[in-house]
Amino acid sequence: MNKKLLLALSFIIYHSSFCPVGAQDFDNLPDPIEDVNKVVDNTPDSIAKALMSRPKPGSTRKGSQPVLFLVGNSTMRNGTLGNGNNGQWGWGYYFPQYFNAEKIAVENQALGGMSTRTFYTDLWPAVREALQPGDWVVVSIGHNDNGEFFDQKRARAVIPGVDEDTCYVGFNQRTQKQDTVYSYGTYLRRYISEIRQKGANPILMSLTPRNAYDDKGRIVRKPQTEWAAYIAAVEGVPFVDLNERSGAKLDSYSTWKVDYHFLGDKIHTSKFGAEMNARSAAEGLWESNNPQLQPLKAMMQNVELLRYSLSSLLSPLSSKRKPVVYFTGDSTVKNADKDDDGMWGWASQAATVFDESKITLVNAARAGRSTRSFIREGLWEKVYNSLQPGDFVTIQFGHNDICPITDQKARGVIPGIKDTLHVFKLDNGTYEVVYSFGWYLKKMIDDCREKGATPILVSLTPRNEWPGGKIERRDGSYGKWYREVVEETGVEFIDMHNISADFLDKKFAVKGQGARNKEQEAKIKEKAGKYFKKDHTHASKLGAQMNAQSFARGLRQNNSELAKYLKK
Repeated sequence: MNKKLLLALSFIIYHSSFCPVGAQDFDNLPDPIEDVNKVVDNTPDSIAKALMSRPKPGSTRKGSQPVLFLVGNSTMRNGTLGNGNNGQWGWGYYFPQYFNAEKIAVENQALGGMSTRTFYTDLWPAVREALQPGDWVVVSIGHNDNGEFFDQKRARAVIPGVDEDTCYVGFNQRTQKQDTVYSYGTYLRRYISEIRQKGANPILMSLTPRNAYDDKGRIVRKPQTEWAAYIAAVEGVPFVDLNERSGAKLDSYSTWKVDYHFLGDKIHTSKFGAEMNARSAAEGLWESNNPQLQPLKAMMQNVELLRYSLSSLLSPLSSKRKPVVYFTGDSTVKNADKDDDGMWGWASQAATVFDESKITLVNAARAGRSTRSFIREGLWEKVYNSLQPGDFVTIQFGHNDICPITDQKARGVIPGIKDTLHVFKLDNGTYEVVYSFGWYLKKMIDDCREKGATPILVSLTPRNEWPGGKIERRDGSYGKWYREVVEETGVEFIDMHNISADFLDKKFAVKGQGARNKEQEAKIKEKAGKYFKKDHTHASKLGAQMNAQSFARGLRQNNSELAKYLKK
């Protein structure tokens, strides 16, 4: 094929009105710029700071161990400092968890705003210099490859496709130099060639998906996927279709869930989206049959999904799996549950009301957790990964959600149920996007339905407090928020708070005008204390059994599908 040289004459003739006096350095751009995708990149106003916050190429290497370098843009490493202080995260931040740090270092060299071209010209030389035999390089870049070829602000566009005999020549206003632009495929070939020259191993990955739908209602797949797949095949390089893997996951989600995997725009991801993309990338490597990846796979870990073992969930009389009810919540649902005179969670007593020959009981609750920390710590993920159609999940939180938002335990949530969020700097110096109490409940409800399981919202257990001689009711805060979530989602609701409170009031409340003073209230609290242990919140074994009975009563009142698994 003859060399096709496309001369950009309009850019060769430079006019001073196109650019401020003096050369515009790449690390001194003025203000954030909206690109053709209507996305404002977070790093152009402080590229120098962003560059310094990245590790010096090769600096994470331990002795003679290999390094896995990540080459990409803001979808891989987001924000000026890459620490989530803008609420957005790149998937490269979460990728190291899939590799044994004692065998290989994972070094995220990505930078927001980079294209295949600008990374190659500006950042790649230092990475290339750091490469050693046995290293690995993941190249997943291309979101920023459109736009103008030689403009003053970015000059990062490439020629679409894989044609190696096409180039474009013009005057680059950003660098103040004559420049030549090549095709997307040509830049990938150069990365591959130079990685191999250093004895390292190249891996191509397609791009992360955008929050955009095609005319069939599916997440749009990026054209760079086909180009990268072609180059990988021609060059004999391992290829992971990250775009398809994450796109297929997004296709299985509700539109509400898709939206919260992104933050601020249609391209950049929240923590949820970044974690999903990191897992997709790891799964793509782990499941690949390419023999070139065997040495890298030997250094991987944590790729298998965290879930509850199914072996104990099979009926002893048949191979058919019984339905499972997963109980989620805090210490009022699962506590020490072993000392007859200790503290008990009510789900530990679920066997007193359920027929275990028909249904399997899994107490997935954890003491001290809120909706937020239960999700953040991966406890919810284990339940989510285990769900099958026909299963049930009880969702009961609130006692710890009122805690401080930024302290060491990081449990507090924003009051209410609106889909609101805020980036908080925690006391340990890290950043986290925190949502409302209702938002976390709605996430768990939506996740259950996605898997074909039935979510059941359960109001929090009552406390041993007796203002005016009647048990405390918290219907104005958490009770109100529970009901608002029920109204918005149509989820089944068991009002354990009031069912148990009614029971306790019937036994202990002062009739008529109620208690006349604190001393009388204290006496009532002491009598009711046999249902509680240690404090006003945690239940004794008797109290846990009482709450389990309240749950069963609520199921029967609802004519719940779960009620048919109760003891007669």
